[in-house]
Amino acid sequence: MTPLERLGLPLLHRFDPERAHGLSLCALRSGLLPLPGRVTSPRLATRLAGLDLPNPIGLAAGFDKNAVALAPLARAGFGFIEVGAATPRPQPGNPQPRLFRLTEDRAAINRFGFNNDGAEAIAARLARRPRDAVIGLNLGANKDSADRAADFATVLATCGPHLDFATVNVSSPNTERLRELQGKAALSALLAGVLEVRDGLARPIPVFLKIAPDLDDRELEEIAEVAQGSGIDAVIATNTTLAREGLKSAYAGEKGGLSGAPLFEKSTRILARLSQLTDGALPLIGVGGVGTPEQAYAKIRAGAAAVQLYTAMVYEGIGLAARIARGLDSLLARDGFASVAEAVGTGRKDWL
Repeated sequence: MTPLERLGLPLLHRFDPERAHGLSLCALRSGLLPLPGRVTSPRLATRLAGLDLPNPIGLAAGFDKNAVALAPLARAGFGFIEVGAATPRPQPGNPQPRLFRLTEDRAAINRFGFNNDGAEAIAARLARRPRDAVIGLNLGANKDSADRAADFATVLATCGPHLDFATVNVSSPNTERLRELQGKAALSALLAGVLEVRDGLARPIPVFLKIAPDLDDRELEEIAEVAQGSGIDAVIATNTTLAREGLKSAYAGEKGGLSGAPLFEKSTRILARLSQLTDGALPLIGVGGVGTPEQAYAKIRAGAAAVQLYTAMVYEGIGLAARIARGLDSLLARDGFASVAEAVGTGRKDWL
């Protein structure tokens, strides 16, 4: 951790979590924060769903919901960046307070409810994006939409020309009945509509699917079947959880999705099972509780071609992605792997 992070993080933690998050974005945009720049090596360079990444450490959706800090994030050491979620129309999300810092658990609970500036405003910012970064968008649906499945396609049609990838998010627990779209029939129809829009773009891009960690084995089998049959390019496993086992914080009972360290084992087991079900035929992105190089490496060995993080930065700062990437490089070298791809799935059995 840099001296500035050691000084700044305790100060940020004196503020309400949502206010602190806004201040962290302002600090990034100010240009005053020292950023590590591009982090890569021959071992870290990764090809994911046709995308060439300098390293496999990505920023998960939710940190930069409205694509307001693209330029500094492109210099923060991430191999790829996912912004959003975006919905067709702007919406305020759920009432505040809606973000809770669980310091004792190295975790957070949020119930934002897809608050964002809307697809048109976000598309305008994406049009001015850095071209030397890999940037994607998390697609969402308006809370009051009469056709939520169509909303995902609408956002892609609006923002798609400015993206390198898009993620279909049917796994947020904070929009009522959204997770029902993970069912086999509903998911198949939704993905077909999104992919039809994708195929009509002047430059078709990879489409990912983000799933929940709170799936039983039958539900996971159905998602694996739909994912492989639909033509999507990768699955992100997983979103936040509704589970609350073992938490120490006074905020443990707050409603919303839990992210951070307590999610690591649950999400990694889902990842490993999905890797087994798809037998390596579909790239997987591991997210949930990643805060160290060892945890990123564990996700990769469980079956992930790349990983994403977010909540750990609340406790470790914006430089965390670069530190994890460098640490991962050392772990790969230690174990004799010449690339990330060589390590993918080599430890899957440990999680099954």
